[in-house]
Amino acid sequence: MISPKAINLNKNEAYLEIVWSDGETCRYPLAQLREACPCVECRGGHANMGRENDPEDLMTLKLTPARSYVMTNMELVGNYALQPFWSDQHHTGIYTWDYLKRLCPK
Repeated sequence: MISPKAINLNKNEAYLEIVWSDGETCRYPLAQLREACPCVECRGGHANMGRENDPEDLMTLKLTPARSYVMTNMELVGNYALQPFWSDQHHTGIYTWDYLKRLCPK
């Protein structure tokens, strides 16, 4: 299983950077990462959960209207995920390592 070797939140430049155990480094813009929240509330109900409803490309998520999200904190969830805390008080999205790896911007 691929897992992070290092996780860095850069609040000034608004990105989350993960160095993966396979050597790949991914830089996730915070606005797109927030828009890709995998929680049931953000997905619009249980019928929209699952891999088939995951975004194909993080960088093509539309930010309309334009939004600026600030990640205020983040916590590890066991050995399998990251839980971000956002300035809009949202914190129910749990981003698994698998999900984050698939979201890695091309």
